Amino acid sequence: MTQHADVVVVGGGQAGLAAGYHLRRQKADFVILDAEAAPGGAWQHMWDSLHLFSPAEHSSLPGRLMPAQAGETYPDAGHVVEYLTDYEKRYALPALHGTRVEAVRRDGDRLLVEADSGAWRTKAVISTTGTWSRPFLPAVPGRRAFTGRQLHTVNYRSPADFTGQNVIVVGGGNSGAQIAADLALDGRVDVTWATQRPPRFLADTIDGRVLFDVATARRRALDAGRSDTGGVAALGDIVAVPPVRAARDAGLLDAKPMFTRFTTTGVQWADGGRAEAEAIIWCTGFRPALAHLAPLGLRGPRGHIPTAGTRAVAEPRLHLLGYGDWTGPASATLIGVGRTARDAARDIAQLLRS
Repeated sequence: MTQHADVVVVGGGQAGLAAGYHLRRQKADFVILDAEAAPGGAWQHMWDSLHLFSPAEHSSLPGRLMPAQAGETYPDAGHVVEYLTDYEKRYALPALHGTRVEAVRRDGDRLLVEADSGAWRTKAVISTTGTWSRPFLPAVPGRRAFTGRQLHTVNYRSPADFTGQNVIVVGGGNSGAQIAADLALDGRVDVTWATQRPPRFLADTIDGRVLFDVATARRRALDAGRSDTGGVAALGDIVAVPPVRAARDAGLLDAKPMFTRFTTTGVQWADGGRAEAEAIIWCTGFRPALAHLAPLGLRGPRGHIPTAGTRAVAEPRLHLLGYGDWTGPASATLIGVGRTARDAARDIAQLLRS
């Protein structure tokens, strides 16, 4: 049986909840379809030691400040899950958890959203599926021949899983630095950190508050036709959160160049040097989770869907929210997604009235 709603939000993480908040303010008829069994989005699956880059009051969705976490300047992932769970309940957002959207298709003057629990016919869709479900692993010669364990950031939980092992962490971004630091500070794991280029640490005084301001300033400059400031990327790649600073200052984050190939029991570098390893942790990023939108035929360069703001250029009934700067400055962050969610909801409200 096909159900009906004026707007279907695909995904119930932070971007989906921000969209729901603003759709509620627009008095829209909407539903949130979320593949997760419980509220909290991807934050439910983060590693144990992860903390936000910003204090709680600077990590909030629209309408409700995140409360501080006792004893923590920067809240941990569990606190974020509690906040998102409370947020969904507080605003009575109509989220159907455990509902996986498989496809979005055109259906005359409507869009048809096909989920594993049935179909929804709708006037507009906001896609907020993020990137967590699409981890990226680079092609490195011999990877399939390696007999050790390989996992991605999404699978990492704690150093206790690697006690007594040789572990190679790959990736020069925040997750690579934080996981390498987590393992190194534990003291029971032999860690090698491999990066494509020398790590670029941001100044110790920079946290998520500064990053949001820098990203916003860059977008405003570009929109005004001024020169590109470079944004966050111009400052560096790695936020020096306390554990990263501690490991760096103790000399535990001495990155090696990226290895050139795998052996059956480890890796080999360009100079012929080798290292044995029981495990490789790929902290190599993600790709947008857009497979459900494939029937619309909208994908452009680099796998992105061209947008004007959050609206898909070739399908004005579709908005994309929270995938990165191409769907709004800092829109993949808790504090940044609110502005673009507001704009998307206003745009859709106008569409519904037309």
